[in-house]
Amino acid sequence: MVSHLGCLLLLVTGLSLAAAAWALALYMIRMLAITAIYHRLITHGSYRAPRPVHWIGSLVGASAGQMGPSWWKAHHLAHHRHVDTDFDPHSPLKPQAGLGGFWRSQVGWLLAPSFFPERLPADVEADPVLRLIDRLHFVPLLALGGLSYALGGPEWLASFFLSTTVLFHGVATVNSLAHLAGERPFITDDMSRNNGWVALITLGEGWHNLHHACQWSVRQGYGVRGGRIRQLPDPTYVFIRGLERLGWADRLRLPPAEDLLARARP
Repeated sequence: MVSHLGCLLLLVTGLSLAAAAWALALYMIRMLAITAIYHRLITHGSYRAPRPVHWIGSLVGASAGQMGPSWWKAHHLAHHRHVDTDFDPHSPLKPQAGLGGFWRSQVGWLLAPSFFPERLPADVEADPVLRLIDRLHFVPLLALGGLSYALGGPEWLASFFLSTTVLFHGVATVNSLAHLAGERPFITDDMSRNNGWVALITLGEGWHNLHHACQWSVRQGYGVRGGRIRQLPDPTYVFIRGLERLGWADRLRLPPAEDLLARARP
């Protein structure tokens, strides 16, 4: 809410090219922290990385206003356990559909009592650094806001608010639009969909039907066309491959083509 209101600063400061570049850089870097670290590494173990990658990535993820790694993983795993049922934390289809369901999946679930997860993941809690980041998740966010102001005054602070707000809604489209619109090339027990627009703004997370068909896959950019597996643009996967080349990631988990074809719809 604060970041949304902070965007009103733009009415006073405007947005120069430099401030817009700062907003874009903050969006891209923090989105990668959510997709590559919070989601594919910490939550699903799609690859292995040294502990500093977990820690630094979680600091950047927390600076996005996406809470801490324990909170994030707990809610995301609850989504997978109860996907598109009444117990899904943020389904746009249950317990209600239509505009009410869209509102719940995009924003409303954060205002519900279920905002606090029933239990936190033991593996994340066992790491004292990740646990500290989780409890002090607001500190990196405030620090980044302060850095923005120090670098460029009110205008760059406004660009920080803009970037944070757009990033929040970008991530939320995976909860909402990626269960409402798009293709379903793979067989799943839910309404997850591959949505190219969501994939664009979330650096590959919008290939959500594949993700629900094969949660542990480090690459989510897969589809099916003419009975053949297609590789789809997945910038997060490209980033993780970059970590691998630097020696900061290994054991990337990729599904064989025959397994994907076995999951494909006829």
